Amino acid sequence: MKLLKLTLSVVVFAGVLGVAAAESFPVTIKVDAAKPIGELKPIWRFFGADEPNYATMPNGRKLVGELGELSPGNIYFRAHNLLTTGDGTPALKWGSTGVYREGADGQPIYDWTILDGIFDTYHQRGVQPYVEMGFMPEDLSVKPEPYRHHWTPRARYEEIYTGWAYPPKDYKKWAELIHQWALHAIERYGREEVEHWYWETWNEANIGYWRGTPEEFRKLHDYAIDAVRRALPTARVGGPDSAGNGGKFMRDFIEHCLHGTNYATGRIGTPIDFISFHAKGSPKFVDDHVRMGIAAQLKTIDEGFRMIASYPELKNTPIVIGESDPEGCAACQGPQLAYRNGTMYSSYTAAVFARKLDLAAKYGVNLEGALTWAFEFEDQPYFAGFRSLASNGLDKPVLNVFRMFSRMSSKRLAVESDGAVELSKMISSGVREKSDVSALASLDDRKLTVMVWHYHDDDLPGPSAAVSLRITDLAGHDGRATVRHFRIDETHSNAFAAWQRMGSPQNPSPEQFKTLEASGHLQELQSVRDARVEGGACDLDFDLPRQAISLLEIELP
Repeated sequence: MKLLKLTLSVVVFAGVLGVAAAESFPVTIKVDAAKPIGELKPIWRFFGADEPNYATMPNGRKLVGELGELSPGNIYFRAHNLLTTGDGTPALKWGSTGVYREGADGQPIYDWTILDGIFDTYHQRGVQPYVEMGFMPEDLSVKPEPYRHHWTPRARYEEIYTGWAYPPKDYKKWAELIHQWALHAIERYGREEVEHWYWETWNEANIGYWRGTPEEFRKLHDYAIDAVRRALPTARVGGPDSAGNGGKFMRDFIEHCLHGTNYATGRIGTPIDFISFHAKGSPKFVDDHVRMGIAAQLKTIDEGFRMIASYPELKNTPIVIGESDPEGCAACQGPQLAYRNGTMYSSYTAAVFARKLDLAAKYGVNLEGALTWAFEFEDQPYFAGFRSLASNGLDKPVLNVFRMFSRMSSKRLAVESDGAVELSKMISSGVREKSDVSALASLDDRKLTVMVWHYHDDDLPGPSAAVSLRITDLAGHDGRATVRHFRIDETHSNAFAAWQRMGSPQNPSPEQFKTLEASGHLQELQSVRDARVEGGACDLDFDLPRQAISLLEIELP
């Protein structure tokens, strides 16, 4: 009888090196390969940024390609400023495409050149748009001046809300702009391709990004959605990508979409194929170190899911957490944001993504995705402290976490860990006492994966976890297995730490850059080795330093 070859992958998250093994604490994790508990969706496959034009620059194109390689055709990118007036020159928290202007006679003139360059970059690299319909072109804005803002990390946030944030002077012209955009996208990329895109209106219209009223936003949204659907009746449309769970703004939006009179059509209701809101953490700088605020992010998600679950009509509606991050401003800098370059960002990402899945299961909602609002910033110093996936073409440790996620399978398995922090406690008070050492496991016909992380809110050295991982019910696979061990820590898969060891050069030589580039890729900790599977069980013991990340792939006979 011919046996199928099964691959077992174990992803391990832990942290800061340098703590002696004698200081470790024991953790037991159990995974039963015979107990699936539902689908494990690849919710991690969404990314985004304020600055759309960075995608067409050298390092931007490189990073878009690396994202596309994670799951070709199944990665989505959301960007602000896709309709903003300008010549396409990027800057912090700014971008533009110049798609719309009006002639002397007031008639619209469309120019898709810059926008096509952005979407072509996605398309050619296996990435699809999560289309944000915004912001307001200068010639359509009811208050066009001042229009262009000039953000610096020391500026006040209110300074960016200029003419692009205002309602249109003519909603029919706004609708026609969106309609022509959708028709152009269909002509350029084909109906089948555009059917897979997500289309939503604006960004965080419940705060300063929208200078109109909530009612005016719902009108803007209705006209935009109707314009897309007239071009492509099968287009996937939704929103509203509110800041936080949205509160009353979100409830009023949902009620309008389900039961209100559509401003554009006069009929009852507005199509809603997905619903979206944002969730952010809140790190602080205390006692000379960063203390993450995972509780704030999880609480927002908990409240958002509870609200959506209260509507029976939305029971099966996909949810996208359209920005889901440790804090709110990718282009800001400050001591409380010093976690961004190293393995704190990695371990946080592992722990919070698993809990998003747990919260979706708690409320029985359909979580489609959680979008990481981090990309890259061109023409900035190396590792300048921005929230990004790469710096000047060098991948940060957090990007390797997504490479690990991409290796996971489709069926989730139950996991027991005596090192886990209870979800309710994590929502109420974070991870402030003992570390959170838990796991996420999945299975398909040929591959089993287990992701284990060691996370703590405080970015400080601490004892490692001595993990005993036992995987059972691997029936029919007794014998010798081969193990590959990948890791993210201070000396593996970590270009930032390698750059520091190199003396933090701001002008690395070609040879130095090549070394740093390789350091940013997912690396193996050791050579391939053997392991035993006996009685349908595989036991793996390993040390997890705080914040480090390991990926063990075990190929069974």
